[in-house]
Amino acid sequence: MMGMGFKWMAILSLVTFVITFGAVSYEVVPVGIDSIKLLEVERKLSLLNKQAVKSIHSEDGDIIDCVDIYKQPAFDHPGLRNHTIQITPSFSPTMERTTTTMKNATKGKGGSSVTVTSQLWQRSGNCPDGTIPIRRVQKENLLKSSSLKDYGRKKPRLSQRFNHLDKNIDLHLPQENRSVAILIAQGFSYLGARADIKVDNPFVESDDEYSTSQVSLKNSNDKGYEAIESGWAVNPRVYGDKTTRLFVYWTVDSSETTGCFDLTCPGFVQTSNEVALGAAIYPISKPRGLPYQITVYISKDPFTGNWWVQYGDDVNIGYWPADLFSSLSYHAETVEWGGEVYSSKIRTHPHTATAMGNGQFPMFDDYGCISGCVKRMRVRENSLDLRFPEFVNTYADEYNCYNVYYVEDYVEDPEFYYGGPGKSLWCP
Repeated sequence: MMGMGFKWMAILSLVTFVITFGAVSYEVVPVGIDSIKLLEVERKLSLLNKQAVKSIHSEDGDIIDCVDIYKQPAFDHPGLRNHTIQITPSFSPTMERTTTTMKNATKGKGGSSVTVTSQLWQRSGNCPDGTIPIRRVQKENLLKSSSLKDYGRKKPRLSQRFNHLDKNIDLHLPQENRSVAILIAQGFSYLGARADIKVDNPFVESDDEYSTSQVSLKNSNDKGYEAIESGWAVNPRVYGDKTTRLFVYWTVDSSETTGCFDLTCPGFVQTSNEVALGAAIYPISKPRGLPYQITVYISKDPFTGNWWVQYGDDVNIGYWPADLFSSLSYHAETVEWGGEVYSSKIRTHPHTATAMGNGQFPMFDDYGCISGCVKRMRVRENSLDLRFPEFVNTYADEYNCYNVYYVEDYVEDPEFYYGGPGKSLWCP
């Protein structure tokens, strides 16, 4: 009888698990994962993966869940429990539509590109009105995460302690874990920024590293800065593979405890049912081939104060509510365009081989942009008009590993080239 009682208790436990988490998972669990972490992973998944009205299986293996717009992760944020969704911006942003044709894109003499507004999952279906597409987080991604609490967040900049010969003195020297190659505009109050960013698929050496290309707005570059970003990323730690994907990112304390990529934490409010954050971008630029690009525009709504993200020329993905921020609830002080590489092997020997851009040092020729590049850089200051910033500067943390090249003469519009291979003869 005791055996029968134990059997029924086991069945009851299984039924409870299925009711709680939706279904029994047949995924292979890595050796060495204890039951406590498995339970924590299931709890995290229940927060990240909301109940779907419809699910779409993409040809690249992603599952896109169409989730009720009012049940999205944003409303798990304590400060957004009573937030009213702003369905569309209260202004009509001027985007200077791209009119490039396939013919002049192949010529590329002036760096012309083909604008990309497609994602692979869209070939397999679409989400109905009243829902938003959310890329489903897979269990194996969380099982590989060193910290479920920090999943989806950039690791903060590190500072390492060194002991001085005098035992009573400690020196705190910066030990950076990321490298950037960027074009910077600063000195004004910025209410928006846009860019055409060439889409590449750089080599990423290990699963805990990433390479991104984006437009960023910040309140400063000091410790504890607030920032919002959008562009493309190759980030195995978040996405589980080395595919190039569309992303948004935010933080209010330089990624110490807040912010995340896409919808992996509460904050960003999505309104579009056409674009899935974290989904693969298609097509990707190829060497000596067409230089495909995405257009990204981040802009502050003059009436609500929300920071909107526009993809392509007319798709409003969603926004970061003004309530998330302190300084950025008013304006940004800095705009940055370009690339970023994260690795614990930045400024070390051997250096990481994770590439930036497409892995080529910045340059262009008759084929146009053959490295990472950003074009049609624009800022919005005190009006709704977009214009090229009055003053810009270039900056590279490690010019032997990832460099910059800014062109303003002999071209119709200034162009910014960046990137590099990481570890090489010049960057051992």
